[in-house]
Amino acid sequence: MKAPKFELLGVDGKRHGVSSAKGSKGLLVMFICNHCPYVKRSLERILHDCRELAAQGIGAIAVMPNDPMEYPEDSFDNMKRLAAEKRFPFPYVIDETQDVARAYGVVCTPEFYGFNAALELQYHGRIDELSAAMVQVANTGAGPKEQRASVGCSIKWKR
Repeated sequence: MKAPKFELLGVDGKRHGVSSAKGSKGLLVMFICNHCPYVKRSLERILHDCRELAAQGIGAIAVMPNDPMEYPEDSFDNMKRLAAEKRFPFPYVIDETQDVARAYGVVCTPEFYGFNAALELQYHGRIDELSAAMVQVANTGAGPKEQRASVGCSIKWKR
């Protein structure tokens, strides 16, 4: 799979997407949100890993795919607050139409998609193997053969 292209509004007021977030050796597209206990539990690790991966030439972007009407903690204002409070080292964007989540086939938060420099999918799995998998992608252009599906909260689709 090639990375589906998108451009969405970020908490910084600018538009971000695959092209602007990509690093010289690849891109990590993460689907996260504010309310999910799985995201809350792993957020510090996500931030740490993304800072480390940036030094390896892997860019990152976080997409919030949920319906904030059903989950107010995932509102754009709360996204801004969380990103500022935690000093996100990557753009945090909102997928208001949920079209990007559908294009990627997202089922939960957090969910990670790691692409090589050619924007070919090399990793789709859990945070546990994320850093090692993306370092491998940066060094070889290919991800690990064995990958375990993400675990988390289901996407809160609009009705």
